[in-house]
Amino acid sequence: MISYNAPDFTRHPPRSPRVKLGGLVHLPRLLDKARAHAAGKIGDYKWNCPLDQRLCAFLGLDIEAMLAEVRQGRSDTEMLAWVAAHSAHKRAPWEIKAWSEWLTNLAAGNIDRHQMFADELRKNAPGREDIATFFDRLDLDDYVSFGGRG
Repeated sequence: MISYNAPDFTRHPPRSPRVKLGGLVHLPRLLDKARAHAAGKIGDYKWNCPLDQRLCAFLGLDIEAMLAEVRQGRSDTEMLAWVAAHSAHKRAPWEIKAWSEWLTNLAAGNIDRHQMFADELRKNAPGREDIATFFDRLDLDDYVSFGGRG
């Protein structure tokens, strides 16, 4: 059984980056990663990766302060309240919606990321033409990392 209080990413992936909390994509995944990092069970996942940094920059959050709160055993609801209280950039609902849509549809970007993207597709899902965004690639990677076939 999956425990989201102390997730073990050697046994299961975090939530999809598409899952929202407070309208924000990636926040539930970031909280999962913080909990796994705090429990020493993050596996091959990266704490404070570029996607985590994008979310924290958009909100004006200190990721280490967030980790300290997660270590207190806070729920998603409690963490959402903490995020609202500690964000240096207070965002209107329309800004959150627009940013979340932008991030959901973000593609590889530069030449190096395009190459990494292509290499992972070649390895995990050759012939797939529906994997176009960063979130598509993360979902696919999570799936194949735990035995799925792309």
